[in-house]
Amino acid sequence: MIFFRMTFRLRKKEILIHILVRLPAKSLVRFLCTCKSWSDLIGSSSFVSTHLHRNATKHAHVYLLCLHHPNFECHVDPDDPYVKKEFQWSLFPDQTFEEFYKLSHPLGNTEHYGIYGSSNGLVCISDEILNFDSHIYIWNPSVRKLRTTPISSNINIKFSLVSLQFGFHLVVNDYKAVRIMRTNKGALAVEVYSLRADSWKMIEAIPPWLKCTWQHLKGTFFNGVTYHVIQKGPIFSIMSFDSGSEEFEEFIAPDAICSPWGLCIDVYKEQICLLFRCYGCEEEGMDKVDLWVLQEKRWKQSSPFIFPFDEWNGPLGISIGDELLMEIRDFGKGVAHLYLCNYETKEVLETGIKLALMKYDEIEFLFAITYLQSLVLFKNY
Repeated sequence: MIFFRMTFRLRKKEILIHILVRLPAKSLVRFLCTCKSWSDLIGSSSFVSTHLHRNATKHAHVYLLCLHHPNFECHVDPDDPYVKKEFQWSLFPDQTFEEFYKLSHPLGNTEHYGIYGSSNGLVCISDEILNFDSHIYIWNPSVRKLRTTPISSNINIKFSLVSLQFGFHLVVNDYKAVRIMRTNKGALAVEVYSLRADSWKMIEAIPPWLKCTWQHLKGTFFNGVTYHVIQKGPIFSIMSFDSGSEEFEEFIAPDAICSPWGLCIDVYKEQICLLFRCYGCEEEGMDKVDLWVLQEKRWKQSSPFIFPFDEWNGPLGISIGDELLMEIRDFGKGVAHLYLCNYETKEVLETGIKLALMKYDEIEFLFAITYLQSLVLFKNY
């Protein structure tokens, strides 16, 4: 009889987990006050991991995180410098594309902020224009939890170029932020933040080929490694840095990459890829996007995607479903219309999302990435 009761209780708990793990993070947070046993279950590290694994595997509770115009139709004269433009960070379901949730800076800042990576429900946010002393935050908007990174004590000079990437390193089971800073004279500093240790570490061994004046163009974070498109004179290459082993590598870009315009780096089918928009192709009124994937440290070119519109367009990245995110620019209104393109079926879907376009001199912000709801950071990591 005792064995039967224990088996029944275990089975009952399994059924409860089987049900709860299917719910979005925001709903689970509301259930915390139901009873102590539910609170302990939902807050346990095993449940957080199970919930995250299911969402990632089944692409459940997935959204597009976009910078957009909340009241697009109200913009009468966006070119007038005295008209204040409205911008909003929001989550859009990757099926309906109807605005689901508006993101407000967790500290209540009214100024714009930039997002420098999204991984397992966490986003890394900081200033739109990064400086060496910019405050950096790791934030889970689904459960409204925030980690403020400590101020680094390693930096004592100013840098002209600062890049920031964030993601999860599976091998070391830790979330990492990588900050790369360069002066106009080629001096370089690389710092790595560990969420688990809650500290920054300066990387001492910088390879000679990085100690030069180069321009950082695009970046992405995959499997604990940050990848940056850099330009050294007329040559484009990919710089990689493993935030776990702290090793650098360089991969020369394909010869066809001849301009930073229309160039994007992302992850396609679990491989680093380069997307490059070619201006005009064999079919009149259409443009093509070339795709290269990095396989065994060599670039392999795949069939290009023909975009069936003759308006100005360009690639923004790859969605969690391996679909190409494309924009069609409306220069008169200062917006970009977001499209999802399937490489295999050639289907092109208009999302209806009107991305905001912000410019600071030659720096341009146009943003749409994948966000996955989770309970990570719900309790201390």
